[in-house]
Amino acid sequence: MPLALPHLAAGLIAVLVGYTSSVVLIIQAATVAGADAAQVSSWLWTLGIGMGVSCIGLSLYYRVPVLTAWSTPGAALLITSLGNFSLAEAIGAFAISSLLITLCGISGWFDRLMRHIPAPLAAAMLAGVLLRFGLDLFKVAPQDPLLLGTLLAAFLIGRHCLPRYTMVLVLVTGMLLCTLRGELQLSSVSWQLSSPVWTTPTFSLDALLGIALPLFIVTMTSQNMPGIAILRAHGYQPATSSLITWTGLTGLLLAPFGGYTFNLAAITAAICMGKEVDPDANRRWPAAVWAGCFYLLTGCFGATVVALFSAFPNALVTCVAGLALLGTIGSSLQGALQQDEEREAALLTFIITASGITLLGIGSACWGLLIGIVLHQVNRLRG
Repeated sequence: MPLALPHLAAGLIAVLVGYTSSVVLIIQAATVAGADAAQVSSWLWTLGIGMGVSCIGLSLYYRVPVLTAWSTPGAALLITSLGNFSLAEAIGAFAISSLLITLCGISGWFDRLMRHIPAPLAAAMLAGVLLRFGLDLFKVAPQDPLLLGTLLAAFLIGRHCLPRYTMVLVLVTGMLLCTLRGELQLSSVSWQLSSPVWTTPTFSLDALLGIALPLFIVTMTSQNMPGIAILRAHGYQPATSSLITWTGLTGLLLAPFGGYTFNLAAITAAICMGKEVDPDANRRWPAAVWAGCFYLLTGCFGATVVALFSAFPNALVTCVAGLALLGTIGSSLQGALQQDEEREAALLTFIITASGITLLGIGSACWGLLIGIVLHQVNRLRG
């Protein structure tokens, strides 16, 4: 695998954004389930190892930047639903949910569904999912105009002088500025290896209905569907059923250690697919491999990584993520709106997705895509 700084930087930024945005939810979900300190560490170990191995393996095999992730909406769901169940019942529900995901992949049902989604609508959904990152970039201005101004200057200089190394320059500049201001305290981080802790699963109908089925639905609609859409919006056409199957099998294998679910990444995947990573789309897959390597490291050190990523100021992470995704947001909007006959449906998909609404436990990305497809079909019948 070629060693290129843009690939390494994209992988690091993807992992940084993924962990800082939701690792606290994982810890909270494990705590609500009744996990002790060793078991919480095991959850983090399991998720890091599972994502690392699957990212590396799938990206190397398909030569496509495939990123896997935990389900952030799923973690939020677990926080509200695990309190009524034992940890063993929760683990059993995780295994059942992963089994359902595996069966979805093996049966080819999900692949057949994705073939009926028009490309402009998929691009519109992607743009809607990522829009808040672009907006959040400039919300930093009132609190920290110096940081935003410095990173924007680094971004503009990089785009003009070193386009392939733009995000490398942005990340290094941001870390240097925060270090000089005393905001990046890496010296306080102590490294300790984590280890997996087995929890024997038990199965109950209540856990199936209260945990497994909702987690399966949320993971498929809010994570795997946008994940496949992002791959296709960037021109990649991997074997959808195979990818879904592997994420399900990974979860099935690691559920007893706290791997509550594994799915295709959406937002972090987009960071590894932009032109800044490599002008040649066929050579961007090493970025996902590097992300997998960083995931392995975070898994091996488990809970220690929480302190590491907590050392990065939220404003820095927000700015870096927003700048890293600007190109993807722009290309997605272009792909969504360039066809006159699809523009209305794509615009509706974009607006609903960007709204961030959640109805019946289903996120805005799924609702945006569903309503956009309905309007697309209405327009076809009318035409």
